[in-house]
Amino acid sequence: MQEIERKFTVDLQKWESIEKPLPQQIVQSYLSTNADCTVRVRIKGSKGFLTIKGKTIGISRSEFEYEIPLNDAKQMIASFAEKTLSKLRYEIKVGKHIWEIDVFQGKIEGLIIAEIELKSENETFTKPNWVIEDVSDNIEYYNSRLIEKC
Repeated sequence: MQEIERKFTVDLQKWESIEKPLPQQIVQSYLSTNADCTVRVRIKGSKGFLTIKGKTIGISRSEFEYEIPLNDAKQMIASFAEKTLSKLRYEIKVGKHIWEIDVFQGKIEGLIIAEIELKSENETFTKPNWVIEDVSDNIEYYNSRLIEKC
């Protein structure tokens, strides 16, 4: 499966002023973070997931995600992960797309990243006024890099 995703930083003041749905808590860690393949274990709400992502080319990469038992996800994180990343995820529909807004917690609290998944790299979309800079090409905003600061 192919993931095509754009990432943006978020204006904190504008973000705080909008009405938002209830977020989901996400805790995740990485079992592998090399440039060609990352392997992530995630707990999202009451579900566990194992995700394998390939090398990013442009804003696209291969992605395979599988739901796994919650206890398995917890045990993988406890047994194999050096660090975990925690965030609250909000999903907001803007135009015909769903934006996923991650409000990071812990040592990187204050960072807010908005992501939108597209069907093609050229697909047009409505950009909400609370997004600022497109950081899709900046690897420092990949979760697999952000976790190093946690």
